[in-house]
Amino acid sequence: MSRKTMQRWLAGAMLLALSAVIVLWPSSSRAQDELTRKVKTKVAPAYPELAKRMSISGVVKVQVVVAPNGSVKTTKVVGGHPLLVNAAMDAVKKWRFESASDETTGVVEFRFDPSGTNQ
Repeated sequence: MSRKTMQRWLAGAMLLALSAVIVLWPSSSRAQDELTRKVKTKVAPAYPELAKRMSISGVVKVQVVVAPNGSVKTTKVVGGHPLLVNAAMDAVKKWRFESASDETTGVVEFRFDPSGTNQ
């Protein structure tokens, strides 16, 4: 086995292991409810170039806490492929929601498809 082949194999194995950790990480405090607050402004995630070249698709779930003024206060990855997570996080942080009297917590899902039909 050549050195390059071994490096590629190890890189793939590490990505797979990291992916399993993110998707399967247990947390009893995870909010699995879809966010019901109305979105005023959505920003679509930029499909990562490396993920596109590798034809990686999948769903990234992000738990968001929306402040009363409608801005995204905090975010937390609930699941998804490591190469797609940052794009989803960057996008959802730019979203704006309708104002409300209290904070709202829920999960937003982003679907990544190398054919170009992302959500």
